Amino acid sequence: MTATIRIATVGTGFFARFHHEAWARMDDVALVGVASLDKTSATEFAKTFSIPEIFTDAAAMLDEVKPDLLDIAAPPDAHLELISEAAKRDIAVICQKPFCGTLDQARKAVALAEDAGILLVVHENFRWQPWYGEIKSQLDSGALGTLYQASFRLRPGDGQGPNAYLDRQPYFQKMERFLVHETLIHLIDVFRFLLGEPTRIFAALRQLNPAIAGEDAGIILMDFAHPTRGLIDGNRLADHAAENRRLVMGEMLLEGSQATLSLSGDGRLFIRPSGENSRQEISYAWEDRAYAGDCVYRFQRHVVEHLRGHGPVCNTGADYLANIMIEEAAYASSERGRWVDITGPFA
Repeated sequence: MTATIRIATVGTGFFARFHHEAWARMDDVALVGVASLDKTSATEFAKTFSIPEIFTDAAAMLDEVKPDLLDIAAPPDAHLELISEAAKRDIAVICQKPFCGTLDQARKAVALAEDAGILLVVHENFRWQPWYGEIKSQLDSGALGTLYQASFRLRPGDGQGPNAYLDRQPYFQKMERFLVHETLIHLIDVFRFLLGEPTRIFAALRQLNPAIAGEDAGIILMDFAHPTRGLIDGNRLADHAAENRRLVMGEMLLEGSQATLSLSGDGRLFIRPSGENSRQEISYAWEDRAYAGDCVYRFQRHVVEHLRGHGPVCNTGADYLANIMIEEAAYASSERGRWVDITGPFA
């Protein structure tokens, strides 16, 4: 890999700004092109992040600027074609989630990348939020003893009324699969990061806001290695106590034989030994910058370090297929009203 990694991007929507801001902070990275169907926003991004070339056609951009890495922040339906174009040109790829439009498309994208021998990584940044790194360290150290249950209550409070999501990500209203496909997939990945691979799942999903097409509330139970169980309780209409409700987007509780660990909506961690009534705050280093503890920068830096030969990379496309399979099992469980094995088939 060259001294400066050349990066081209596709997409200039709400979250793409976080991608670009993170890249712009890296001294060994150069943003060399941005492609978007919205030429006005592409021009604005180019000016803000000092990108020398703008395009409305991604394939033309790849031919013109010849990047080392393509960062895709376009809608899921465009992912497979964009990954195909990168694979033809031997260009590594980071692709935003939701990863492709369907599980079948995701599998085809992974096969394209594997056949071409290129790196394909899914931009799943939640596990890079610093509190989850500290929780993982606490679990690995044995501080909680045998883990009985991990629970997360997602409560961003942004889904009420006819104008829900319109000021930031209006396409949320039209997604036929919403809460699990767009949001809880993050937490599915976090639970895999913290607890390992689940074996079966039970989900009960529902729609509360009639202004949107998909589900916006629901409960997911997952069984992990005995005796650990995971609970994700999601409700986009209700909120939680936090200065910034989008920082953690909820609260987490992990209960073990020796201690209970809690994560607040402000990113603070507390541990309470079993049998005691007082808890102690866990001090750990993190920066309240950009998005959710600077997790976008931390993830993208992780990929850059991998490209430079400094260790393995997490959330390759092949690994991320497990998240999508769990998502499919969740929808199947909710439709059937029963537990579903993660391995499928789900149809």
